Amino acid sequence: MKLMKEFFKGVIIGIANIIPGVSGGTMAVSMGIYDKMIYAVNNIRKQFKKSIQFLLPYIIGAVIGIAALSVVIEMLFDRRPLETSLGFIGLIIGGIPILIKKVKDKGFRISYAISFLFFFAFIIGLQLLQGNEGTAVVLNSSPKMIIILFLVGIIASATMVIPGVSGSMILMLLGFYQPIIDMVSQCVSALKGFNIGLIFKNGIILLPFIIGVLLGIVIIAKLITFLFEKFETVTFYGIIGLVAASPFAVLMSSGGSSPKISNIIIGVIACVAGITVTYFLGGKDA
Repeated sequence: MKLMKEFFKGVIIGIANIIPGVSGGTMAVSMGIYDKMIYAVNNIRKQFKKSIQFLLPYIIGAVIGIAALSVVIEMLFDRRPLETSLGFIGLIIGGIPILIKKVKDKGFRISYAISFLFFFAFIIGLQLLQGNEGTAVVLNSSPKMIIILFLVGIIASATMVIPGVSGSMILMLLGFYQPIIDMVSQCVSALKGFNIGLIFKNGIILLPFIIGVLLGIVIIAKLITFLFEKFETVTFYGIIGLVAASPFAVLMSSGGSSPKISNIIIGVIACVAGITVTYFLGGKDA
């Protein structure tokens, strides 16, 4: 049962990482596993077996969430943007009490408020900038593109790990979101048809991006650990600011026409369901 819960948490984190405006780090915080994941990544060399055993169910779940459900999630956001957005907002809101519990006995300082407001404004600002996202690029295996994809992977993974910051949104701003999603979708389709040639071709192109993602996760994990050790409460307030701004960022990116009453009702139900899911997956473990 515990293994299945960890797997489904990984699926949610994977799905969150491919949705612009939604943060995989936020989902990890909401489900009460963020600090444990950071610790495992940060100590993977010293405690390799223990770290891998802890991370593996989440990694498998995240990969399946990205690969198998990307088409479904894209379809939901295309056809039911409000309802889907409110569902993710529920997942985010459900985790905020967990964060508040970590700082409620720390008192109040101006530095805490500055940290909260700065990162809250940072997320809203990123979402506002999304309207000027770069032109999508054409991925290939040229030396220049290999270097660019490696650097983009580092940037994207770092932002995916930080709660409240959407890695997918950053990819959109850089113009790489749609090309990478399309290539991953092609790999999934090729896998179904046993088209090894296409999988190999796309895999070679995506490899530097994947390597960059893995390196970025390690780098940001060390940074987050340093911040928690030296500036724990300020860091938590910053994360609360990131997470608190995320629902607004999700709504701002949902688009779509004016909602009907039925859309709002279904959306509210989805939001409540999201809060409930967060409670059962993370609230009891916090």
